[in-house]
Amino acid sequence: MLHIYPRQGLRYADLVAAKKTRNKRLVITDPRAIRALAHPARRRVLLAVYFAGGEMPAGEIASMFAHAWQTTTRHLQVLEAAGLLTRERQGRNQIYRLERKRLKLVTEWLETFFRKP
Repeated sequence: MLHIYPRQGLRYADLVAAKKTRNKRLVITDPRAIRALAHPARRRVLLAVYFAGGEMPAGEIASMFAHAWQTTTRHLQVLEAAGLLTRERQGRNQIYRLERKRLKLVTEWLETFFRKP
């Protein structure tokens, strides 16, 4: 069985490699998600949102860091663009929610390295 998702961000070489492995399960994940997880501050944001019950206001997220608000905003934008967080406006507040389905895709991709080739 062959699983390829999402279609965005795939190069032709990725598709050729996927077709050559017909009998193996191959998961190609969006590289933006991997890049977003590469920064320790972004991983800390995801953990904070997770332990806060899956959603957290932007102000609370920003209060965890000593750096400027603009830096925190940039990290949140990267996580949102990668699909790992979603944002909802509630009055003056921005509420960020964890996207567990998207994180599951990353988990499936990482599990590839624990299976027999």
